[in-house]
Amino acid sequence: MRKISLLLLLSGLSTCVLAQNKLLTIQDAMIYARGTLAPEDLRGIQFIHNSHDYVYYKQDKDQVVYLKGGLGNEAKPFLTLQSLNEKLSKTGLKPVERMPLIQFGSEAGWVFFYEGQKLALNPEKNEVKVLADKSLSSVETVESGSDGYTAYLEKHNLWVTKGSLRKQLTNDGSENIVYGSAVHRNEFGIDKGLFWSTSGKKLAFYRMDQSMVQDYPIIDWTKTPALNKNIKYPMAGDKSHHVKVGVYDAISDRLVYLETGEPSEQYLTNIAWSPDDRFVYIAVVNREQNHMWLRQYDSLTGKYIKTLFEEKDDKYTEPLVPMSFVKNDAKKFIWQSNRDGWNHLYLYNADGSLLKQLTKGNWEVTEVKGYDEKGEKLFYMSTEESPITRNLYSVNLKTGKRERLTEGFYNHRVLLSSDGKVMIDNFSGPEKPREIQLKDLVSKRSELLLQAKSPLAGFATGESNIFKFKTGEGIELYGTLFKPANFDPARKYPVVVYWYGGPHAQLISNSWNSGSGDYWFQYMAERGFVVLNLDTRGSDNRGKAFEQSIFRNAGKAQAEDLLNAVNYLKSLPYVNTESMGLFGWSYGGFNTVNFMLEHPGVFQAAVAGGPVTDWRLYEVMYTERYMDTPQENPEGYKSTNLIGKVQNLKGKLLLIHGLQDDVVVQQHSVNFVKAAVDKGVQVDYMIYPGHAHNVIGKDRAHLYQKVSDYFLNNLLESKKTLGN
Repeated sequence: MRKISLLLLLSGLSTCVLAQNKLLTIQDAMIYARGTLAPEDLRGIQFIHNSHDYVYYKQDKDQVVYLKGGLGNEAKPFLTLQSLNEKLSKTGLKPVERMPLIQFGSEAGWVFFYEGQKLALNPEKNEVKVLADKSLSSVETVESGSDGYTAYLEKHNLWVTKGSLRKQLTNDGSENIVYGSAVHRNEFGIDKGLFWSTSGKKLAFYRMDQSMVQDYPIIDWTKTPALNKNIKYPMAGDKSHHVKVGVYDAISDRLVYLETGEPSEQYLTNIAWSPDDRFVYIAVVNREQNHMWLRQYDSLTGKYIKTLFEEKDDKYTEPLVPMSFVKNDAKKFIWQSNRDGWNHLYLYNADGSLLKQLTKGNWEVTEVKGYDEKGEKLFYMSTEESPITRNLYSVNLKTGKRERLTEGFYNHRVLLSSDGKVMIDNFSGPEKPREIQLKDLVSKRSELLLQAKSPLAGFATGESNIFKFKTGEGIELYGTLFKPANFDPARKYPVVVYWYGGPHAQLISNSWNSGSGDYWFQYMAERGFVVLNLDTRGSDNRGKAFEQSIFRNAGKAQAEDLLNAVNYLKSLPYVNTESMGLFGWSYGGFNTVNFMLEHPGVFQAAVAGGPVTDWRLYEVMYTERYMDTPQENPEGYKSTNLIGKVQNLKGKLLLIHGLQDDVVVQQHSVNFVKAAVDKGVQVDYMIYPGHAHNVIGKDRAHLYQKVSDYFLNNLLESKKTLGN
């Protein structure tokens, strides 16, 4: 057994057991956890544009009322349905029956939807401006610019509208030629395909040709007979789609395509505009994903101007955030990069020359929040205090001086006023469901807006502790241990371990419920389990080396870390390590099946949701980043092909898959089940019709009841389902 050093971080922050209180139901744990059992909040809280006053809404009897407050001013009713309708009547609009959700922080005014239109109401002048016409209410892809132009898709083609203008920009849109949508399977931080310029008069957009990509069938089982709908799904090592970036000038009515050049199979990521609309910038990544060029293009002609700088990595490089020009200084921009091993901020001249690295250390910048009024200070969130907390900091662009602006060992979520002088600090910890403060960042004066009580006060919950431990190799890992209600240290309890272990996900945070959005861990603890939630190597926000441990051999580092966690569990006198279950979804589903086959017998039961079982069948962009191509890394693909190792299985294994999964296609599970049948190995299989990669909505309770029952029936001695 490897020696593990355990440091309890929060030994005094446990939840007391209330033996006579009620148990959570699965609906409580999975559905109401985000509703009636979520910590109290100030719903829709936001700053009013160019103001230090805040607004939020609450239900007052049968009506929604907006309240307004500020430093030294208690929140009072600000906008009722009656007062909104009075303003609407002055503009000539009919009254509404229900209060709409309103965005008060826009320069355009109060922005909300009215009878299918997106409107901006000027509350002083009682004037209304139409931002998006009612005709666009049924259109999926819509993007509005600051000058009133709106781009949208109709019958696969791209259109621009403003007032009476309605201009069709393209004519060849189809299932194969896709305009204005996210490309590259939403990797590299890409979540849309339309990008208005600073002035709102020019539009950059993606054009994706996927005619060369293989079709993949997704069956709609609600039709009789069942109906096949093909999607384009580029698998690792196969042909990928080709992407271009077009630019439309609404004033000159001119459309050009940027000369991004060859090869066609490259990734055009992180599109950004210059403040004067002259240039478009693209982080171009080669298909091998080990080389990035930040390139500048002329928006008038589409011509390539120059490469500002390059980044290379012997494993992979992954730009996720576009360059951002400094407020009030169009000659400088901010770039985020993990080139030194951690995600940090770099200040550049517009010509591409590096001025300075603004942040540095063995921690990650997780988000940029904005600037102060003069543009001298940049605000950002980071893990500098701890990987499991988030805090707001500022850095002076001239001097490099940094300042921490949030307090306490918590997970902070922050809203800043437009001048950066006042913040709304929304934070929580394992013992603190939610606290919201209004803080003046100049005077340091703060006011308490909300102190939420525990929504679980009426339930029999057990202890939970966040801890960290070091593996035999000295790698520091975090986990959360949930103990049963009415815990008896003299008893032996079965165990369930939940994990993910893949990029862009972090399970453990020093926030309410240790970062979990539901109460399933507590639900299982109430039913007699010790539950361990674990972040292994490969997880997010721990630096480049921590993540890149998965390179070319997915699952190996995670399995090693889990073995160390199992050794820790074995050191606990109250744990029955002869009755342990393992659960993971997606990448965690792959990790789960992989561990059951590579280390048979450690866990007696396992559940794998939406698991990758053969990386050859997963998408190009994600897979080749972490595994290279099957041609370049045949041994890595062979060693991670779970279908070829099914005969190693010992214990019970349940596979779960959404029937319409277009991310990890169902063929992964089908092939694994077929291999199990061929080898005479028993596995269990559950499908969820109508669901894609994640099972959401009311069916999520059904899913977690299925998972819970599987562990209850296979790990508890009584083999009875309890507390449904």
